[in-house]
Amino acid sequence: MLQANDIQHRFHLLEQAIGQAAQACSAERQVPGELRDSIQRLDRQSDTAKEVLLSQDQLRIHKLMREMERLSERARQVCINVPHLSSHMRGAVSYMHGQVLELKRDMRISS
Repeated sequence: MLQANDIQHRFHLLEQAIGQAAQACSAERQVPGELRDSIQRLDRQSDTAKEVLLSQDQLRIHKLMREMERLSERARQVCINVPHLSSHMRGAVSYMHGQVLELKRDMRISS
């Protein structure tokens, strides 16, 4: 598993990715409610996630990462299935999803 500094850095990248997806969502017209909801929930989770990640409580960490992966996957699927979304929106969601998966992989958390 990564050291605390590495976790903080990786999580910072994830926070930035979630912020970019939230900004893209705000700028986009006709965003499906499911996509908006997924991004908003990820944004709220990221507010408390750093504390959970640094707690070393493996049960809480696994639960958090599974939920963040589920939400980012849900957002990614909406982007795949809704053709009118901009490439900027799709890219932001794809990047965010990738950052969730990278953090999960780096922390060696299985599905």
